[in-house]
Amino acid sequence: MEPLMPEQRLSGAGVAVVKPQPSYSRELELRTTLRELLIYIVFLTDLCILTFGMVSTDMYYLNKVMSHLFLDTSSPEADGVTFRSIGSIADFWKFAEGPLLDGLYWDKWYNNVTLTIQKNSSRIYYENLLLGVAQIRQLKVRNGTCSIYPYFQTLLKECYCEYRYQAEDRSAFGLKNGSEWNYVSVSSLSPWYWGYVGLYSNGGFIFTLPKSKQESMEKLVFLRQNSWLTRGTRVVFIDFSMYNANINLFCIIRLVAEFPATGGVLTSSYIYSVKLLRYVTYYDYFLASCEITFCLFVITFIIQQAIKIAKLKTEYFRSVWNWLDILLVVISIIAIAFNIYRTVEVSLLMEELLSNSSVYPDFYFLASWQVHYNNMIAVNVFFAWIKIFKYISFNKTMTQLSSTLSRCAKDIIGFAIMFFIIFFAYAQLGYLVFGSQVDEFSTFQNCIFTQFRIVLGDFDFAPIEEANSILGPIYFITFVFCVFFVLLNMFLAIINDTYSEVKADFAVIPSQEFAVSDFIRQVFNKALVKLKLKKSEIDKIPEEKSLGIVKSTESSATTRKDIPRLSKESTADAKSYPKSSQPQKRKENFRQKHPSAEDFGSVTSQSSISPEEFQQLFRYTAELEKELEDVNRKLSKFMKKK
Repeated sequence: MEPLMPEQRLSGAGVAVVKPQPSYSRELELRTTLRELLIYIVFLTDLCILTFGMVSTDMYYLNKVMSHLFLDTSSPEADGVTFRSIGSIADFWKFAEGPLLDGLYWDKWYNNVTLTIQKNSSRIYYENLLLGVAQIRQLKVRNGTCSIYPYFQTLLKECYCEYRYQAEDRSAFGLKNGSEWNYVSVSSLSPWYWGYVGLYSNGGFIFTLPKSKQESMEKLVFLRQNSWLTRGTRVVFIDFSMYNANINLFCIIRLVAEFPATGGVLTSSYIYSVKLLRYVTYYDYFLASCEITFCLFVITFIIQQAIKIAKLKTEYFRSVWNWLDILLVVISIIAIAFNIYRTVEVSLLMEELLSNSSVYPDFYFLASWQVHYNNMIAVNVFFAWIKIFKYISFNKTMTQLSSTLSRCAKDIIGFAIMFFIIFFAYAQLGYLVFGSQVDEFSTFQNCIFTQFRIVLGDFDFAPIEEANSILGPIYFITFVFCVFFVLLNMFLAIINDTYSEVKADFAVIPSQEFAVSDFIRQVFNKALVKLKLKKSEIDKIPEEKSLGIVKSTESSATTRKDIPRLSKESTADAKSYPKSSQPQKRKENFRQKHPSAEDFGSVTSQSSISPEEFQQLFRYTAELEKELEDVNRKLSKFMKKK
């Protein structure tokens, strides 16, 4: 016989009732999973602290203030022209000589008192230090880069195509005596700019604005009078940077005016508020400690994944969770490398700026890479949260969800093929019919996004009806009916039916999983035992055994006392009932007198008992047998007398 386990209980007259035990392997797996989950939660907390430590609400407010100042503000000299409202080359010069200079140079207080400017440096909104000077750059295309139809060759002698890198004009023009009149190649790590109508390189015809507002005005007027902007101009960039010491943020601004081959101007802007100086306050040093912890976690994960790859080899790459681990590790390594590079590069830029404050500091490339870095970290945090599902997969609900998705995967793939065939057919129809008149359908990509908006109910019907009064309503009604009422409901039906089948299967199959609540309860009980706030189960066994022996003794004594009463009742029963009913009556009386004895069969048939419990049960059975023999003897004498 096996020894009595701590989870066993004594019931009745000392009989051990054994509760069903979960498998040891399942409990060990759960224990290991929970331990890994706790460690991963620490890592995830550290990652979230680092991520949210890079951003703040001050970034939004700083961007909002600068956007209002440089994009929406006009001046009396500009005749109401703002950056957003620029529509021609003349409007561009009005903006540059008016609102742009007013925003860059704050040399007077609100009551027209002249400010004392330290080292001839401007403070935008009195709080933001203009770093160095602003830079203006343009890109041009060559004449004759497009083909003219023969009928119009006698009328048109000049032709400038849309911007392409191969068609870029790098020859000197105008006065030809300065960087603004000669092409300058820039070896910058900043990516090319992707505008509305072209992908623009980093070089161009460049000039910087002087430190004073008056000198800047004179230079802009000089360039305008000498036709710095020509028919071949395709884009103009205005770049400058500032630093706000109150909130330790850099604000890098790029204003872009594109001059497409169609004529007119397309304006866009990029305003980045980034934290490039990382270690200033005590909270920054706390973030530094979190960065060290993050590096240690990454090193640990790299070692773990290397061990798993060496152990499992090609089997390792068959798990989606392993690929997710690799993705998280790779992104984390890139983030660490970028942090180191950014810290070094900012130090070099600041040294260059302090040595010569009359140059343009190229913080734009750092800001652009910082934005890409933030996007990369956002994706990393997203997948880090998704990875939690790996550790809670033992939960029944999560198992049902994963089973539902895996079982209906083939049906969803087949449905997706049918859905996108219809979806893209409608997208091409919308682009060809409304593309030249409706902004939402101006490109094929816009058509796709617009149709998703229609599915979500966010759409303006009036423009397409105005563009085509016949095909517009037909397109809209048929698209809503086919996609929204038919296809989406089919998709939901596939998911719903599969989930019902999985749920029914789980209801039929008995659950053998070890509940997390049971494991937590065991851990809590063990903690109480160690703290001596609760007795262990093994310590309770001797007490329960002794209690069972006492109960057995009391039960035997009670049985002996009840023998005379039993004989009297039996005599009364014999007189009042037929002989055939007397055995049944005695059995019922015996059950009422000794209910615990009737349960022995069911208990012992389903449970295992120890040798000590078996001996105790044997003695109790012998005593009952003697008492029954005495009762039978007395009953026999009584029946003979009768």
